[in-house]
Amino acid sequence: MVNVTETTDAPRAPGRPRSIRADEAILEAALDLLADGSSIEALSIEAIATRAGVGKATIYRRWSGKEALLHDALRRLKPPPPPPPGRSVREDLIALVGNTGHNPDPRMRQIMPCLMPTISRSPEQYRLYQELVEPRRRMIREVLRRGIDLGELRADLDVELTLALLTAPLLMQRLLRAQPDLDERDLPARIVDAVIAGIVAR
Repeated sequence: MVNVTETTDAPRAPGRPRSIRADEAILEAALDLLADGSSIEALSIEAIATRAGVGKATIYRRWSGKEALLHDALRRLKPPPPPPPGRSVREDLIALVGNTGHNPDPRMRQIMPCLMPTISRSPEQYRLYQELVEPRRRMIREVLRRGIDLGELRADLDVELTLALLTAPLLMQRLLRAQPDLDERDLPARIVDAVIAGIVAR
């Protein structure tokens, strides 16, 4: 747990820089509470402030409310993936598909299942989820369109359907272990090869 004692809840003088340490403590506190099992609905600014060791006013000076705070916290947990190597369509797809549902922070596996019910019920949380995953989707689309332009993939390829075929299996496996006998280490390459077999130009 990150704890910061901040004694500057009074309004800051103009131009005074805000505490980066307090920012980090607040974001980490929100993520820790979600990882501990708190739902988004139950999560409160008061609980985040207590966990971070700051006053509620400190949070409201930085974020307009819980949704804005969670947006920044989840973006911190799931940053955009690195650009693919660019050497081949297959290699780039494996790199990007391998990033699906993967995060070195162990809290991600605990938080994402808690987010899923909220995403299905809340337009705001659905929009947030889409913002988080869109950078990876955009990169995959670019690789697929490059493959079409190079004549490696079918000219009539349905890019959005192919995107779903590439990303959904690994996401379900990593979040739910839907097929426990599958080896995740080579699963991205196996998924890409299975999909490419159906979309390669003939």
